[in-house]
Amino acid sequence: MSSTAGQVIKCKAAVAWEPGKPLVIEEVEVAPPQKMEVRLKILFTSLCHTDVYFWEAKAQDSVFPRILGHEAAGIVESVGEGVTELAPGDHVLPVFTGECGECAHCKSEDSNMCSLLRINTERGVMLNDGKTRFSINGKPIYHFVGTSTFSEYTVVHVGCVAKINPLAPLDKVCVLSCGISTGLGATLNVAKPTKGSSVAVFGLGAVGLAAAEGARLAGASRIIGVDLNSGRFEEAKKFGVTEFVNPKDYDKPVQEVIAEMTDGGVDRSVECTGNINAMISAFECVHDGWGVAVLVGVPHKDAVFKTHPMNFLNERTLKGTFYGNYKPRSDIPSVVEMYMKKELEVEKFITHEVGFAEINKAFELMLKGEGLRCIIRME
Repeated sequence: MSSTAGQVIKCKAAVAWEPGKPLVIEEVEVAPPQKMEVRLKILFTSLCHTDVYFWEAKAQDSVFPRILGHEAAGIVESVGEGVTELAPGDHVLPVFTGECGECAHCKSEDSNMCSLLRINTERGVMLNDGKTRFSINGKPIYHFVGTSTFSEYTVVHVGCVAKINPLAPLDKVCVLSCGISTGLGATLNVAKPTKGSSVAVFGLGAVGLAAAEGARLAGASRIIGVDLNSGRFEEAKKFGVTEFVNPKDYDKPVQEVIAEMTDGGVDRSVECTGNINAMISAFECVHDGWGVAVLVGVPHKDAVFKTHPMNFLNERTLKGTFYGNYKPRSDIPSVVEMYMKKELEVEKFITHEVGFAEINKAFELMLKGEGLRCIIRME
């Protein structure tokens, strides 16, 4: 692969030319990596709801044309100036947020919100020079959250690349670069349920099921899934969910239902929907004295969280988390090792697989709400 180092690579990429329109497989030119950048050969990528959200561009200003994709696995093709921790041939996961290693957040044991490389959905260019590394006939094609994995080759800041065990199957562990790690970490790193405890998980999509998986791994005895789609309960059992509540089935707030089920409330709750009412319910359903609620979902920009201050004074705790509190370069390799040791099953999250030419089929599946993760084979 080193024969292409320092040269422009021509390859295929799925380009989103405008909001909501099918992606188009185009031949793009990918420039060599510059200072503190690496160029990756993407072998497998998967579709996350965030890609769909920004492709639809319903709630924010979005940059087009751009190459979406951020949940992936690949191999380092070449490295730019100043990159010492990665070399051509390394197996890696690109991550939508980063770890520069130098800022106050990176130096803190309590934070993973890197000042330099924290997710930026509006920036479509590289930090080094404010330009793109993708082009078609000289016309720039913009990046997405610093990863743009819907391309056979992509250029990423070195701080957004996790070097992983070369024996890990890339077609499986690619899903650990975003949603699965987010849900898993929200439970294991932030909620921290104890063995035998009770946990409520709001939203049983891929992130919520990963949160349930974390509760299962922690040894929780009761894992209550909360979702408006009752059809999700059967699938959720595979991830440790023991009971199911559909808020639509009751004429009182779901937090009251859960409090009655659990003699005062659950020990921990994890909210994975982004719906403000679910967030409030997740907080108000935890037990006084020791209950901890963790918010994972991203709410509407105008949403307001309202609860009575007595809920705090009665010793309930509300926490938020970003990417499950994992630092990408330091921590994600250990999540891959959990899979390698068979502690964590990722196969059950993977429900579909398509070739790169069929990438729009993956979007159709997600829009229909079918399946959890669709793997896209780049070759």
